[in-house]
Amino acid sequence: MAHAKTSYVCLPCRASYKQPYGGDRERICPRCAEPLIHVGSAFVPPRRRDTAAWRTLSVLVNAGVRFHKGCCGGPGYRPRTLGEVRERMAYARRTGEPFARALVRQELP
Repeated sequence: MAHAKTSYVCLPCRASYKQPYGGDRERICPRCAEPLIHVGSAFVPPRRRDTAAWRTLSVLVNAGVRFHKGCCGGPGYRPRTLGEVRERMAYARRTGEPFARALVRQELP
């Protein structure tokens, strides 16, 4: 039986690859030979030429946010623009909430 595939990204190349999950096995980008980052099975990549979306994704991935499927509704809320990221960064600084948690919070109070 075939195993389900999950997404890996290369941020410098702005490329996404679906591959079978292999645990701790390191994946290498076929374009630049840098390590790929495991982002989860619910990830939907932006278009390669959408640099703003890839910048936003870079902030999310570097903060430790991933796109794993939840019980019923997918990965939950993820910011889509740099403006949303800035708003959540300000909220995290103001309240002391960890940055990664503020990024995935459904709504800000």
